[in-house]
Amino acid sequence: QVQLVESGGGLVQAGGSLKLSCVASGGFFHTAGLTMGWFRQAPGKDREFVAAISWSGDSTRYADSVKGRFTISRDNAKRTGNLQMNSLKPEDTAVYYCAAQRNPADQTATGEYSYWGQGTQVTVSS
Repeated sequence: QVQLVESGGGLVQAGGSLKLSCVASGGFFHTAGLTMGWFRQAPGKDREFVAAISWSGDSTRYADSVKGRFTISRDNAKRTGNLQMNSLKPEDTAVYYCAAQRNPADQTATGEYSYWGQGTQVTVSS
């Protein structure tokens, strides 16, 4: 099995930056080949796609709302994925979740991912 643990959330003023990290554990056999995604859920709203990155790192995808502000990356040797968030806005406030799945049919769909972290809170004040 794969376990995911996020870190890096916190409180930041609008215009500021935060970097989220997600560490995968469970052994190489289980963690190799996984696409990694980031999702977020604001109070009273559905969980939504933020960004995803392929195992090789050569393919990335972003929600329109974060394009140009967020950057997803990964270090497979460290089994770590990162989400650099710049120019944060109050509407970015949410619990952010790391997710992983081998070859998801749709990288933007929550139902495609089998493995989830516990989430980390990001709060952006105006």
